Amino acid sequence: MNRLLLVPFYEHPADRPEAWSALVDAAPSLYSVVVNPASGAGETADPAFAEAAGRLKAAGVRLLGYVDTDYGRRPHAEVVTDLLRHRDWYGTDGAFLDQVATAPDALAHYRRVAVAARSAGAATLVFNHGAHPDPGYEEFADLLVTFEGPWDTYRTLDLPAAAHYCHLVYAAPPGVRPVTPVHCAVPGTGAHPWGTLPHLLEPAR
Repeated sequence: MNRLLLVPFYEHPADRPEAWSALVDAAPSLYSVVVNPASGAGETADPAFAEAAGRLKAAGVRLLGYVDTDYGRRPHAEVVTDLLRHRDWYGTDGAFLDQVATAPDALAHYRRVAVAARSAGAATLVFNHGAHPDPGYEEFADLLVTFEGPWDTYRTLDLPAAAHYCHLVYAAPPGVRPVTPVHCAVPGTGAHPWGTLPHLLEPAR
């Protein structure tokens, strides 16, 4: 089974152009790249992000628009607005929904969100729970992020691995390979770990 990288790279293309070029060069190894201009699509289109997104798309990379759902507390209309802006401004063909609830009492809410995302053109839908969710969520998304956290925690856990699960690990040393087929492990630490590229892409920088 192929191991592919889902890269949540939250750096502006003007600040890290060489890193965005590395992502383009690594296109064959990528499951997707998360497009996140402003903890979401932002209030206006960002030309630098649009250009970077266009290069990735031309290279055949699946683009996921970042949308914070605040564990079900963010109003549905705001979520839909973010989905549409990502599609219209950056040409995303999928969505990365962050801070997704894990408990069954939010299933109806996320069923509605998933329908809206598909209607907005999300051919690929990723739910980032950050922990293992109720199994009811599995029918709504193509991929569930069932772990997001530091390597020191990850290495102590015996987490289920499945084709539709994804593990995102930060503060990871070189050579770390999460157990899920789709994954990402980066060296970044602190409040902004996803400002670094996966170790596997470092030689391309």
